[in-house]
Parts: sequence; C-alpha cells; structure tokens
Amino acid sequence: MKMHPRQAAPVSIDIPLISNQEVWLNIALIRQYHENMPRGEAERIAINALQRLGLENIAYKRNPDLTNEERFCAMLLRAAMVRDALIIIDRPFKIITHLKDVNYIFQAIEKIEDFYSSCHIYDYEWLKEKYGALCQ
Repeated sequence: MKMHPRQAAPVSIDIPLISNQEVWLNIALIRQYHENMPRGEAERIAINALQRLGLENIAYKRNPDLTNEERFCAMLLRAAMVRDALIIIDRPFKIITHLKDVNYIFQAIEKIEDFYSSCHIYDYEWLKEKYGALCQ
C-alpha cells in the first residue's frame, strides 16, 4: 500500500465554494483532480458523503442557494475528500455566524471522522466561550 503524507485541507470563509458549480461537483472535484477519478464515481462518493450529513437534498444546489450550515458542511466535505486530510477549520463562526456554540460543528465532524486523518479548529481567543469546556 502506498503511503500518502497528510495534506492540509482548509475549511475557510476565505476559500469559498465555486459559485457556478453544484455542491456535489465542488466536493467531487477534489477526487477528480487529485486522483483522476471518473466523474460518475466522484459524484457517487460526493452524494454518499452528503447523505452522511443528511444533506443529499443540497447536492444539486449552488453556493448562493445554501444556508450557512449547508455551506459549512459542503466546505467540510470538500476538505475531507483530500486523501489523508489534515482538516483545518479556520474561524468557523465566520461561516456560520449565528451559532451559539461549537456543537453543530462537532456533530458534523464526528459523522465523517473516517474521511480524514485529523481535524483542527482555529479561532479567535475572544470566542472561547463558544467552545465551552474545551478552552478551560
């Protein structure tokens, strides 16, 4: 088996989804580009990943039509498609601005934990109350 080094896979408001592409394609493009995966197979993987988060209904929507939660999850799944991904979530409350705490984010991360090597969240210290016991 060929070993792959962990690769940074950011989830950030500064790296948006491709607006003129459907969600499934934003996710599938990673596998198509990095692994030369056929379009049909990449689409199937992307749809299955969306199903894991209960979001298969957004597969054929585009970025402007998404809620902030849907957008975050699409960005998370896009990052998770990188082989041996080191997911780096940059200031998640800038993506999902109305969240009171990090529970929604943790639930999404846990549902796909077998998709990535590790996941790290980076945020401003003044938002530490949103992370609860993790920052004490």
